[in-house]
Amino acid sequence: MQFIYYPKCSTCIKALKHLEQKNLSFTKRDIVLDTPTQEELKQWIKNYGQGIKPFFNTAGQVYRSLGLKEKINDLTLEEAAKLLASNGMLIKRPLLIEDNQIIIGYKKEAYEQL
Repeated sequence: MQFIYYPKCSTCIKALKHLEQKNLSFTKRDIVLDTPTQEELKQWIKNYGQGIKPFFNTAGQVYRSLGLKEKINDLTLEEAAKLLASNGMLIKRPLLIEDNQIIIGYKKEAYEQL
């Protein structure tokens, strides 16, 4: 299991503590220092099956500064993956990835089922 997070994010820290309390085996990956690649993101978006928008940190400063609210619906999978891979702060976090299962953000109920 791969846990992709931003160490200064309070939600990510809550999710991390939850995983640690359950004694689950996972690898941590800093979303800024080791940003997911374009290929990884394309695969995850396809596996998630709910479009590109759930992967964007729509509350983030980078999202707002790039004016993506107006552009997001016109992005192709290729364009979205390239954009997300260019800056880890654009990606909604944390991401929990195990095989083809992906949890975006911290959802306590989903983490309880792990």
